[in-house]
This record gives sequence, structure tokens and C-alpha cells, in this order.
Amino acid sequence: MSLSLVIALGVGLFACFFAIFILMSRPSKESALLAEVTERGDPSVPERPRWKWINIERVARPFVWMRSLFASQPNAEVARRLTRAGYRKAYDPDIFTGAKLVLPVLAGGAVALFVRQNVIIWFVAALMVSFLVPEFWLARAIRKRQEEIKLGLPDVLDLLAICVEAGLGLDQAIVKVGSELKISHPAFSEELLQINLEQRAGSPRVGAWRSMVDRVEVESVRSFVNMLVQTERFGTPISKSLAIFSDSLRTQRRQQAEENAAKTTIKLVLPLVFLIFPCIFIVTVAPAVIMVMKSFGNLVL
Repeated sequence: MSLSLVIALGVGLFACFFAIFILMSRPSKESALLAEVTERGDPSVPERPRWKWINIERVARPFVWMRSLFASQPNAEVARRLTRAGYRKAYDPDIFTGAKLVLPVLAGGAVALFVRQNVIIWFVAALMVSFLVPEFWLARAIRKRQEEIKLGLPDVLDLLAICVEAGLGLDQAIVKVGSELKISHPAFSEELLQINLEQRAGSPRVGAWRSMVDRVEVESVRSFVNMLVQTERFGTPISKSLAIFSDSLRTQRRQQAEENAAKTTIKLVLPLVFLIFPCIFIVTVAPAVIMVMKSFGNLVL
């Protein structure tokens, strides 16, 4: 029996087991009713778009079962990183871990079916790449969401200042701003409404703000929360504090833009030396060199 046939047989058995587990794991009426009630959530919280034609919970059930054989709770570090990327369902860490196990199996099966030469080398390479693909995806999702939150902070500050000056309290202003920014800045809106939910659940205001800092890991948001904490502690006017912080944030961003503009001259050195200068040399100097070589050739002859 060849190695490709063995790999294909193993992948087929794994896929059959996985499909049978998903089809047989049908939730009871009670669990379905509980899921329907719990998934409604707060209507003010924006829902992350998901594929409607896939039952994510049913797909996650075998991964949850496999994880329960080794640990009672998902990996806390994976759950924290997924939360930072905007995925907060209880089964999201299990799906992520399961993807790191299923993708190598699928990649190995593809190598066994379609590769006929150097099967071992391609098989090992496919396993390594497919195992690291979820990590690369998660890192990219975290960076993208952090950038969205960073870009949405000025709008949040302006709307908060307007709401506070209009007479709303800070908590009501956070809820109002979170509801207004659902379309333009959904990531920041989700974080603001999460603060409201935590406070309604009994968490202190400062604790809810610091939880947001731990979730997003953005330095400007950390400074914003520190400003709110100091305002809460010393009783200074929140509208004035927001105006001062907004001005300092704009100054900081302008300085950052000037710094990036100053770095462009250094970053252009390598393209100039290795890409542009050789082309200029070929266009301007090469014809003269060719003419000189022809002239010397005629003199020698």
C-alpha cells in the first residue's frame, strides 16, 4: 500500500467521523430554546455578520467535545486573543483550535490525492503551513480591529463631548454614542455597548473601562480611559477633559504624520539604489559606454 493511499484513507476516516458527529449531535428542544433566548442578547449590541447557511454552533460541538476530554475550559490566551479580534462566543476558541487540527488533515489529504512526486516533502510543508494559517489570520484580524478602533476614537470623543454638553450623563452618553456609531465604527460601538452591559451586570464603572482597555490593547484608548478614570476620581468637568484630550490626540496624530513623512526619505534609499539608479545608469550611461567601446574597437582594428 502506497503512502499516498494511506494518507488519503486516514483523511477519509477522519472526515467521516467528523461528519457523523455533526449530524448525530442534534440539540434537544430545551437546549434549542435556551440558545434562542440567549442569542437574542441586547438589541442595542451590533451583531457580527456570520454565514446564515452554516450552523456554527453545530460545527463547534465536536470541537467542544474534543476539548472537554482534555480541559474543562478553553485556553484563556486563545480566548483573550479572539476577544481582541471581536469574536466573543463561548465556542470560538474551540473552533479556532479545531481549525488548527482540521486544516493540516485537509492539506495532507490534498497532497496525498494530487501530488505524485516528493510526497513527503510536500506533505510536511502542507502540514506546517496549514497549521500556521489560523495564527496568521488571527493576528491580521487583531491588527485590523485595533486600527478600526484607533481611527474611530476622534469621532467617539467628539460625540461624547456633544452628548455631555447637551446634558447627558457619562453612562448615557456612552450608550448613545455606541448606538450612533454602529454603521460607521462598528468595532468601537461594540466595545462601548459592552461597557454598558458590564455596568448593568454589576461591574464598577472604572472596572468596565479597564476591561475595554484589556480587550482592545490600543495605546490611545488606554490614555482615553486613564483620562476618564482621573476625571472620575478628581471630579473635574468631563466635557473640558474630553476637549483637552481631543486636542492632544490630534496634536499627537499630526506629529506622528510628520514623523512618518520624515522617515520616507530613509525608506526611499534602498529602492533608489537597487531599482531606480540602475535603470538611470542603463538609459544614460550605457549608450555612451557602448559608443566608446566601438570607437576603441575600430582603433584597434
